[in-house]
Amino acid sequence: MQETVTTAEADGSPRARVAHFVSSPGFQSLILWLIVLNAITLGLETWPSLMAGWGGVIGALNHALLAIFTLEIALRIHAFRGRLFQDPWGLFDVIVVAIAWVPASGPFAVLRVLRVLRILRLVSIVPSLRVVVEAMLASIPGMASIVALMLLLFYVCGVITTQLFGADLPERFGTFGDSLLSLFQLMTLEGWPSDIAFPLAEKQPWAWLFIIPFILVATFVVLNLFIGVIVDSISSLKDEREAALQQKAMAQAEADTALMLREIRALRAEVAELRAAGIGKP
Repeated sequence: MQETVTTAEADGSPRARVAHFVSSPGFQSLILWLIVLNAITLGLETWPSLMAGWGGVIGALNHALLAIFTLEIALRIHAFRGRLFQDPWGLFDVIVVAIAWVPASGPFAVLRVLRVLRILRLVSIVPSLRVVVEAMLASIPGMASIVALMLLLFYVCGVITTQLFGADLPERFGTFGDSLLSLFQLMTLEGWPSDIAFPLAEKQPWAWLFIIPFILVATFVVLNLFIGVIVDSISSLKDEREAALQQKAMAQAEADTALMLREIRALRAEVAELRAAGIGKP
C-alpha cells in the first residue's frame, strides 16, 4: 500500500491510530493471505462437482471475505481520507472491491466474472509486484519506437510475402491479412516448420532465405529490445526509489539533529538560569 502516515496523522487521535493499524505489516500480511484464500475459493467455484456439495460453504466464505475487504477499504478511507483516492493503487483497490458489490444479475451479470479481479489486489500489496507493474507502465513511452519498428517490419514483409508466396501457399500468404498472421506465427516460433517452412520449401526451395532472417530479426532482436526496455525501466525505478529513501532518511536525520540541538540549547539555558539563580542568593 502506498499510503503512509503523515505527521498530522501521528498525533494519537483515533484516525491516527486507525492509520497506523491499517499500515502495520501485520495487518497487511493478514489482508495478503485473505486475498490468497479468496483466489482459492474463486477457483473452486469453477468445479461443478465440488460446488454441488460445498457450494453453500464456498459462497458463504466468499461473502465473508468480501465483507472483510470492504471493512478494510472503509478503514483506509477513514484513515487517509482523500489521499486514498489520489493514490493510483488505493483507487484501484476501491474500484476492485466496489465491483464485487454490483448485483450480478440483469445487465450487470457480466460483472460477476470481474470478481476475480480481487486477486489482482496482490499487486497493490506486494511491493515487488508493484515495482514490476509500475516499471512496465513507465516503459510504454520507450516502447513506442520499437512498436513502430515492428509495424514497419511486418508491413514491408507482409507485402513481400504476399507477392512472392501467395500463389504457392495461398492458405498462408494468399492475402495481406493472411501474410501478417503467418508472419506473427513465425515470430512466435509456434509450429512454423510444419505449418509454413516445409510446405513453402516444397514449392520454393529458396524461401528459407527470407524465413530465417525474418525470425532472427523479429524474434531475437526486436523482442529482446522490448525486454531490454522493461529491464532498464525496472532498474531506473529501483534507483529512483532508493534515492528517494536515502533523501528521506537524510532529511529525517537532519530533523532529528536539529531537534537534539534545540533541546541541548534549551537545557543549557535552563542550567544557566539555575546557576544564575544560585549565585544571586545571599
